[in-house]
Amino acid sequence: MKAHARLTACFDGKRTFLRELRSMAPLTLFPRRGGGRTAVVHLVNSATSPLGGDDLLLSLHVGPGASLRVSGVAATLALPGLHGERSLSTVDIVVEPGGSLEYLPEPTVVTARANHTAVFQAALAPDAYLHTREVLVLGRAGESPGSLTTSQHVTRGSLPVLRQTLTVGDSTLDGSLAVLAGRRVLATDLVVGGPELPAASGEWWSRSPLAGGGTLTTSLAPDAVTALKPF
Repeated sequence: MKAHARLTACFDGKRTFLRELRSMAPLTLFPRRGGGRTAVVHLVNSATSPLGGDDLLLSLHVGPGASLRVSGVAATLALPGLHGERSLSTVDIVVEPGGSLEYLPEPTVVTARANHTAVFQAALAPDAYLHTREVLVLGRAGESPGSLTTSQHVTRGSLPVLRQTLTVGDSTLDGSLAVLAGRRVLATDLVVGGPELPAASGEWWSRSPLAGGGTLTTSLAPDAVTALKPF
């Protein structure tokens, strides 16, 4: 399956409105009724996906001064194809001057034998705001996960803010202290354009200021609820 969903948010001086809203199964976008400074849209998987062989693209464009919040309503299951095909999901974001975006999907569960690649790429204006979160769950209860490669590429103006890629699914590597230390859930929280926060850390979590501006918080835990506590 190949699908491309698109959303464009604009600001008219009083409220943010959706100039373009195009869903394509399984990527279905539901706007919440009511006007205001921030437009709210829910992202729903309207079919079982991503399956091996799927190529899914979500494009979000936030115009000057607009404020948009996109949130998920249920976890995403990355499932295997019949012949081990790779699935791909890409989130492509542009936030223009004075724009603000919160992109907060629900966790992604990498099931047994899945072969999934997730790409997040964002181009931000120098004064734009972005808050995004990724929660990865390695396998369902009692299940060994398949393979996952996740990449995040964020720029602010002409400067890189974050470029990182992680591959998980090898039990030996995932159990090492250099990767996941045997934890089943990895959560990352990125804020760009918000208040500058100092470096901090606790048991299996850390917060790091980024040289290009922004803060990255990473958490490892045995379950999603515990992984989200530092945020």
